[in-house]
Amino acid sequence: MQQPQIWNPSARKSRDTTVDAVVIVPGIMGSELIDAKTSKVLWGLAPSLLREALGRDDGLRALHVTEAELEGAGPARVQPSDLLRIRPQWLSLLEGIEPYHDLVQMVRSAVVDRAAMLEFAYDWRLSVDYNGRQLAEAARQRLEKWKAVVASTPALRARCQERMPQLVFVAHSMGGLVTRAALHHHKDLQPDTRTVITLGTPFLGSAKAAVMLNGERGEGRGPGRVRKRLQALAATLPSVHDLLPDYRCIDEGQEVSRLTPDVVEGIGGNSELARAAAGFQLKMRTEAAVVLPDHRAVAGVAQPTVQSVRIKNGIVYPEYRAFKVDAAGELVRNCHGIPKGWDRWGDGTVYRDAATNSVRQPVWMPVQHGALAKHDSALKYIHSVLTEYDGYAGPPMGPGELGLDLPDEGAVAGEAWELRVTGRDSPVSVTCEIVNAETGICVARPRLSGREDDMAAMVTLREPGLYRVAARVSEAAPVTQLVMAFRPDEV
Repeated sequence: MQQPQIWNPSARKSRDTTVDAVVIVPGIMGSELIDAKTSKVLWGLAPSLLREALGRDDGLRALHVTEAELEGAGPARVQPSDLLRIRPQWLSLLEGIEPYHDLVQMVRSAVVDRAAMLEFAYDWRLSVDYNGRQLAEAARQRLEKWKAVVASTPALRARCQERMPQLVFVAHSMGGLVTRAALHHHKDLQPDTRTVITLGTPFLGSAKAAVMLNGERGEGRGPGRVRKRLQALAATLPSVHDLLPDYRCIDEGQEVSRLTPDVVEGIGGNSELARAAAGFQLKMRTEAAVVLPDHRAVAGVAQPTVQSVRIKNGIVYPEYRAFKVDAAGELVRNCHGIPKGWDRWGDGTVYRDAATNSVRQPVWMPVQHGALAKHDSALKYIHSVLTEYDGYAGPPMGPGELGLDLPDEGAVAGEAWELRVTGRDSPVSVTCEIVNAETGICVARPRLSGREDDMAAMVTLREPGLYRVAARVSEAAPVTQLVMAFRPDEV
């Protein structure tokens, strides 16, 4: 009688891999940029580099887009060199930039050979339109080279009896817009693309881009100076104008209006860049409505997210509510004729409806925007899609997911500030810790106190530096956000 086989965890087994070519497309500010002549790093995650860039009035000047660059005159002044990886960093208004190291490592474990991977670094300062064309060419070259490798390798050829390798795009934030532009410009890529996974992509734009152009002004000291330098940079970038909301977002009391080029100029932006961005957004909405094959949209939820704005005296004030329209495109109003607003939440940067691109079954994750490309649950979902045989709708969203709300302008070492946790009003089973992002050492475990509809704790960080705040329920994966603590003499 044959003995039953017993599962042996040490038994030799094959890795769960895909033979498709996987393209990683980062978001805005997600690629390292260098000077084309000197190879000097102009943008990266080295702490000394970022502190120098944000600490001097002219520290970001080299990243400003010039008239010559807008006109495409002469050779490129700035070149992309790599994806940001290894170290996280903090930026006012963006709540931090998480590196792509974990995503890259996961994809490397999922492809059958590294030759099937493309880490597409790009000049995120320039327009989505321009970078989409660059991505289309790079993706086509990588796919053809990989198919040639497969055709000449018997073991790989044996795995591709049903079909030859196709492209899979894994795109974070603005990277999803760049991917959509690539598939629109080079429609021959569409039948060669198996699926597109987007993580927090603002298909309808992000109201936070308007805040970046001219949000509530600080006092010109410490974090306020950092914000002003970022706003001066944003005003020159076509990419930031590409991220402006493509929906009614200006709360005027009785009406809700769109951001026109004139309004963008009035809040410190560039009307020509805004006009070009609006034209391209319209083209994508009308001509490229179905260019993302088997689109899997991962959208962050349960995080306090700017969804609309008020504008007063040229200053943009964030609002945490969205306005609905009916089937005829008219605003839904209350009994007094006032537009009705709902807090739809989101990932802290992109509100939930803007990230779905009308996908019928998006994947909801209670995760902050920057962490969507490194969160354990998101990485496992991406790995499952890369290696799947049948479709997978993703994990469901249940009630009570946690959200984090930290100071936009960072903190000052030695001074108390409020840490807010949303989604629960009782700290039962909720834990919170603050870890030094450079050393990995836990420096504090704030005791949360329940309030009417959220929880909060007062926190004091003794030393300046970059910290990661993590909140979790029981054994679930935590929701995380970065915060920078400045030295007192910097403020």
